[in-house]
Amino acid sequence: MRLTRPQYVRIIAHCLDGYPYEACGMLGGPLGADLQPTGEITEVYCCRNADESGRTYTVDSRDLLAAMRGAEAAGGDVVGVFHSHTHTDAWPSATDVRQAVDPRWFYVLVSLRHADPVLRSFRIVDGEIIEVPVEVPDLDA
Repeated sequence: MRLTRPQYVRIIAHCLDGYPYEACGMLGGPLGADLQPTGEITEVYCCRNADESGRTYTVDSRDLLAAMRGAEAAGGDVVGVFHSHTHTDAWPSATDVRQAVDPRWFYVLVSLRHADPVLRSFRIVDGEIIEVPVEVPDLDA
């Protein structure tokens, strides 16, 4: 999965801004001929956590609809979701696995457990967690 540096910064900032609640958002990008995400993220849609919780999240339905419409208008689709873990590592919880709605999606987690946030991406297929490397060009620039 590929994020631009501004997209990475936007995700991290949204997660920090949402603290002490879990922050969340959607990811837009193109689909290949096989209807699978290509891995390129073209848009980050910051959303509200309707749960207003530090332990769970639900993407606000209006924000989800706006993300879906925005991704479609850009010629792509929603290809993933991100959220923060305020007190645990960037690894899908049992709840995250249970709520995974699309095996094609990228499930991006940002851990705020330590001073420096940690961002990781996964696919969740039939309950199996598969880590997907995240590329962010010029991250240290």
